[in-house]
This record gives sequence, C-alpha cells and structure tokens, in this order.
Amino acid sequence: MCRRSALLVIQNVIQRRMARAISVGLDEEADRALRTLEAAGLTQSEAIRTALLSEVRHRRRSQELAAEVAALEADEVDREEMLAVAELMESLRASR
Repeated sequence: MCRRSALLVIQNVIQRRMARAISVGLDEEADRALRTLEAAGLTQSEAIRTALLSEVRHRRRSQELAAEVAALEADEVDREEMLAVAELMESLRASR
C-alpha cells in the first residue's frame, strides 16, 4: 500500500472513531444540573453523554412497560383472574 493510501485509511479510521461535537443551549435548570454532575467529578462531555444515555434507557423502559401493560390488558384470562382476586379481596375485607 502506498503512503498516501495508508494515510487515507488512517484518516478514515480516525474520523469514524471521533466523537461528533455539538453545541447545547442550557436554561438555568439544565445549567444547575450540569454543574451538579461536574461537581460529582464528571466532565461536561461525560455529564451530557451520561444524561443522554440515561434518558434513552428511561424512554426504552417506559415503552417496554407500556407494551407489557397493553399485553396484560389484552389477556382476557389474566383480566378474569385479576377480577376474581379483587372480588376475593373485597369479600375478605367485607367479612371483617
């Protein structure tokens, strides 16, 4: 491989591994949150990356829970069992 080709390959690898830089405008609340994370020892980049990944995990978990709830609500056998348990609980409470 010629020197120029090798340099192009190296440059391509570096570009793929480099993080994308962005600019973020922060309101007062977000700025306080960032300062709190920085005080805990994170850099600005680490704090922002951590917050983004945490939000994505939270949203995914919310979607998973919503799908689970929808599946349970659609399960007639489960719904009937849930109503039977609720009726039993109510009868036990009423007999006190």
